[in-house]
Amino acid sequence: MSNKLLEIKNISAEYRTDDGVSKVLNDVSFSLNNGETLGLVGETGAGKTTTALAIMRLLPKRTGFITGGEIEFAEEGNLLEKNEEIMKAIRGHRISMIFQDPMTSLNPVIRVGEQIKESFEVHMPDLSDAEMEKKVDEILEMVGIPASRKREYPHQFSGGMKQRVVIAMALSCEPELLIADEPTTALDVTIQAQVLNMMNELKKKLGTSMILITHDLGIVSQNCEKVAVMYAGSIIESGTAEEIFTKDEHHPYTVGLFGSIPDLNKVTDRLSPIDGLMPDPMDLPEGCVFHPRCPKCMEICKTKVPETVSLGGEHLVKCHLFGGGEIDG
Repeated sequence: MSNKLLEIKNISAEYRTDDGVSKVLNDVSFSLNNGETLGLVGETGAGKTTTALAIMRLLPKRTGFITGGEIEFAEEGNLLEKNEEIMKAIRGHRISMIFQDPMTSLNPVIRVGEQIKESFEVHMPDLSDAEMEKKVDEILEMVGIPASRKREYPHQFSGGMKQRVVIAMALSCEPELLIADEPTTALDVTIQAQVLNMMNELKKKLGTSMILITHDLGIVSQNCEKVAVMYAGSIIESGTAEEIFTKDEHHPYTVGLFGSIPDLNKVTDRLSPIDGLMPDPMDLPEGCVFHPRCPKCMEICKTKVPETVSLGGEHLVKCHLFGGGEIDG
């Protein structure tokens, strides 16, 4: 039996509006084994959330389109070939997602216990009402919230507690895959650590695999076995966490991300941010999408899309630097 739970193969997606077509995902590929956590990192607008929505088949109906590729999930096969009824049975049960900002993920006029119970009503309809209530109590206690608070409304919870409720909802049916989209946004550092530790403990207890979407490389280094770096809708570097954080060879964009992080072991006057901005997905540059911002840009980068090159092990980089060429002076 294969240990591979999820395999994304060359997924491309776009948003079509009156203003034009935004190419938001371009041949995105990565895989995830049972029990693993993959960190999906990159700047705002890189395509991380769109990748998650594509996996869930939740792109906006009238504007979002997956134009190519495959999403292989366990024995289900290609999720892009499944009808909406099958996807409804998979969402929340076998694949769950923690969306950005728990403040807007919870219905303000429904008690939190009822919102968690809804998962059981949809995916475990054979349970009696008493059994569902018991499961609600158990999942709340599991995330560190007293079961007695299940009759309270979202506004009665702090930001950290709201995030715990959202995590309880996502894990209620013990999914095989959990997609966590910026799960610690808007939380202070202490609460961030508590929430991440809790998620890791629950992941081990339930045997769940996880895709952790974040722009915080510190969180990734402490919580992920694999890392994929996104830029302008493409995976430009991927590998094990050890390969990404300890090897010297990296895509210039990854080097820039590392340069933006304070290093307590170095004395420096200022950080080294990446110059420029993420390109407009309606008008992506020719060749390598990073070349307008790249400090090591070569002539070939301006005209030819780079191939994905293996640097050994699972370490892959999409960059002409590792395929020959001369740096522009």
